[in-house]
Amino acid sequence: MSTAHHHTGGDRPVACGIVTVSDTRTVETDTSGACIRTLLEAAGHRVTAYSIIPDDPSMVRDRIVELVADGTEAVIVNGGTGLAPRDTTYEAVAGLLGKRLDGFGELFRSLSFAEIGPAAMLSRAVAGVSRRAIVVSLPGSTKAVELAMEKLLVPVLAHMRDLVRS
Repeated sequence: MSTAHHHTGGDRPVACGIVTVSDTRTVETDTSGACIRTLLEAAGHRVTAYSIIPDDPSMVRDRIVELVADGTEAVIVNGGTGLAPRDTTYEAVAGLLGKRLDGFGELFRSLSFAEIGPAAMLSRAVAGVSRRAIVVSLPGSTKAVELAMEKLLVPVLAHMRDLVRS
């Protein structure tokens, strides 16, 4: 029995929104948001929205709700998942999830542990479903974003969308 991909999903691209949570990043300095865009587009998905939002939970929550209401099929948030006082993305995202995908955070931290050691446990990366959209919250580190996108999200994103929208 193969342990390869369970199912990668259909050929239809996923309509994705990217939200970078940062008090300091700009379009020019947002390497994590750019990485997400590059990897999504390389896989054939469409980036339909991109925002940089301050580290404010109500603003983050409002932007995700707006994207989901506009028909965005997957919202990928990066930044604000740590333990610092201003890191409130987890609270904003987790409160919107009707279904949590606990395996995402578990696998992400496991893969991160192999690369950075025990500091991986400090990430509060989370994923799940809000209404009929996939919502994923990643750390702000470009290396962490690249890891999560390449190893976890991109290979099954279309399949996730198909399951959520069926």
